[in-house]
Amino acid sequence: MKTCLECGEKIVGREDKKFCSDSCRNAYNNKINKDSTNYMRNINNKLRKNYRILSELNVEGKTKTTRAKLMSKGFDFEFFTSILNTKTGNTYYFLYDQGYMILENDYYMLVKKDI
Repeated sequence: MKTCLECGEKIVGREDKKFCSDSCRNAYNNKINKDSTNYMRNINNKLRKNYRILSELNVEGKTKTTRAKLMSKGFDFEFFTSILNTKTGNTYYFLYDQGYMILENDYYMLVKKDI
C-alpha cells in the first residue's frame, strides 16, 4: 500500500502514483521549489525587476537609453545573470535574454538575445 508524499493518505489508482490528488501534488512541488531563504527571494526579486525594466525599455530588440532612465525605474546594476565578452572587447551584462552594454557619456545599448 502506497501513501501520498504530501498528506500520507492511502493512494488509490495507478501503481506509479505518488499523490492522492492534484492539490497534494501542487502543494508538495510548491514546498520543494520555493525559495528557501529571504536572501534567495530578495535576489530573485531584484533579477525579475531588472528583467522587467530592460524588457519594457527594449521593445524593438536593440535600443539606447541612459543610466538616469534605468536608475529612475529602479534598475540595480549589481544584479545580472551572465556576462558576455565579445571578440571585439565589448562586455555585455545579461538578465536571461535581455542585456546591456555600457557606452560613453552614461549611455547604454540594450539588446535582446535570439533564443
